[in-house]
Amino acid sequence: MSSVLSMKVSDFMKKAITTFPNVTIAEIAKIMYENRIGSVVITSPDDKVLGIFTERDLTRVVAEGVPLDKHVGDVMTKNPVLITQSEGLSKAISLMYEKNVRHLPVVDNEGKIKGIISVRDLTSILNKLTSLE
Repeated sequence: MSSVLSMKVSDFMKKAITTFPNVTIAEIAKIMYENRIGSVVITSPDDKVLGIFTERDLTRVVAEGVPLDKHVGDVMTKNPVLITQSEGLSKAISLMYEKNVRHLPVVDNEGKIKGIISVRDLTSILNKLTSLE
């Protein structure tokens, strides 16, 4: 199991669904529903991560009565916790635990989005490992 934990995040990350900050809350909720995902990464035109919009954000804005035609850039989680694609899987687990987040956008050394890894992904990986033992 320790050999897997030292493998790189890039070995396990999935394609990140991205959009721009001018998309509405209603539009991003539809993107999340149609893609069966818990988060969308908000990027600039040059693929730099500006924020993330998660199920937690959606719950918050609905509970606060924020109009669904408001831009996601106004309500997203700004400066999300990021991980570089060269980091080990153990670092991803540590970051999620320490920062209490469920989704980590994966970036290159220039801060450009390369993928995403979620708690669900990590749970699946660890379940497969324990079933092999």
